[in-house]
Amino acid sequence: MVDEFRAAFQELIDASVATDPQQFPPAVHKVYLLASQIPASERELALEALTPLLSGDHAAPGIIADLSVVAGALVEMGTDPGPAGIETLHRLRTMGKGAIVFVRAWERTGGGPPPDPDAVTADAEARVAAELGPDAPAATMCWWTIRRHGLAARTMLGEPGVRAHTRRDPSLHAELVAIANQLSDQLTEFDEVRALLRMAEASSALVMDRTSGRAFRVLFDGISDNFQLHTLLADALIGPHGQGLPGDPPDPRWTASFRDGPVDPAAQTVWGWWNLVAHDGAWVWNEGVPAEIPTIDGEHVLVLDEQPYPRSWNAGRRLPHVRGWLQVDSELDTEEAALWWNRVAPAEPAIPDPDAQDHTPLPEPVVLHTPAAEAQRVRGFVPRIEPEDRDQPTGTTPDRHSPDAALTPAAPEGIPGLTGTVAGDDPTGLPATGHGSGSEGTLRSTGPADALPDESAPQSAPWEPPPADQELPPATEQRGSGAPDPSSRQDGHGTPATTHTSTGSAGEGTARSSEKPAPTAPAPTGPGEGTPAPGAPSTSTPTGLPRMPRGVSQSSGWGPAWR
Repeated sequence: MVDEFRAAFQELIDASVATDPQQFPPAVHKVYLLASQIPASERELALEALTPLLSGDHAAPGIIADLSVVAGALVEMGTDPGPAGIETLHRLRTMGKGAIVFVRAWERTGGGPPPDPDAVTADAEARVAAELGPDAPAATMCWWTIRRHGLAARTMLGEPGVRAHTRRDPSLHAELVAIANQLSDQLTEFDEVRALLRMAEASSALVMDRTSGRAFRVLFDGISDNFQLHTLLADALIGPHGQGLPGDPPDPRWTASFRDGPVDPAAQTVWGWWNLVAHDGAWVWNEGVPAEIPTIDGEHVLVLDEQPYPRSWNAGRRLPHVRGWLQVDSELDTEEAALWWNRVAPAEPAIPDPDAQDHTPLPEPVVLHTPAAEAQRVRGFVPRIEPEDRDQPTGTTPDRHSPDAALTPAAPEGIPGLTGTVAGDDPTGLPATGHGSGSEGTLRSTGPADALPDESAPQSAPWEPPPADQELPPATEQRGSGAPDPSSRQDGHGTPATTHTSTGSAGEGTARSSEKPAPTAPAPTGPGEGTPAPGAPSTSTPTGLPRMPRGVSQSSGWGPAWR
């Protein structure tokens, strides 16, 4: 089996260098089929052989993009990426810059979203040529291949060795972050690339427990958010199996789901232990990432305070294909810990105790209702309201004219959140009532009797302001449409819940152009004529082997159809 794999891989290399449209697809099929049946050491040798092709100009851009995806597929099988992982990031840096040039030129030549990379046509190249001139073909080629490079880089960044390389190369890391930031709006694959790059920015922290006064230096990797950090810290510090801090240790099923295991359906909800606080007293939110924890002298400092209220979140890693771990490197001695505590802000209660004597007193309530102010009336302060005495039986007085009725001004026009909404369109789903008591605090819904006068009634005399000693009827205040929707709250990880379907470039490639509108370019002729569109499911292959991994071009040529 090893010999067969070596022969198939040699065919792949030869077809790549020769840009042979007849031999490349069958060679990829064979390599992908046999790779899972050979030792990992053989796959590592194969990746090492791919590195020169990924780093040089020995093959066409389309072939290099496909080979990057093949390399990612081998890594997903458990192969150490080695130098191929680093070269994949360098290739993304090069092609990403060109793709950004294409996107900017597209925006300056008419606007609108750029075409999907798998659906680029000659018309797209012609459009950006008006801005880029002779550089248009290269920029368009970068855009055409950028998704495949992003998929491959996402798989490589899932490996700790590749992330460690980006920490040692700040320039590469900064450029990749800039590329991911600018391309994530157009291609969702770069959202995860950006998250993996942020993950690489922090791998240690000084953790200080305020209750005991102890301090620990911890090392970690593969931590995608502070929910994961919080849970693994509790596992490492609490109880006799940790560092002996007081509290209940986390359920082993929780910690397993934050390391490398699946989520146990019977243990999906994690209950928190501390309030995470920065050295300056600011809260460190669980929705954030370790790289955002403030530093002192370049070291992330995290203080463990008592929880002001119970917290809970969902078990499981945000990036399921990345293994997470955390361990205590050392505990600071008493003298060193005291020096660090001198540099940390003192504890402050999250919710002030009203019975305490040492906190800042709350201001006394301001009384706005005074007899003198009540006697003054400003013309036009409330809208004209038709007298409603005609609607009342003779000898009766409406309740809202009682001496205890409060004046409620009409909602000013043009203020966000106070404009009227269509019935049933209130995003909060709550009835249009206030929070007061009785009839004084209720915001009445505008009903037909309140909004329109009775047309059958005789016309009233022109409205005149009432005497100063008479209360005006309260105006109706409409509910605004700017209230947040409680149902739109994010999940426990601070991000909209998503379903992770696969783990890398080959297994999670975005569907190819079979899901996109057909290119508008003329049908190709020659060797590529009649071949399926990129990504379209292939029902048969020249060799009878399974189709290539998703993300690899299904075309018989390695250039856009118009080239």
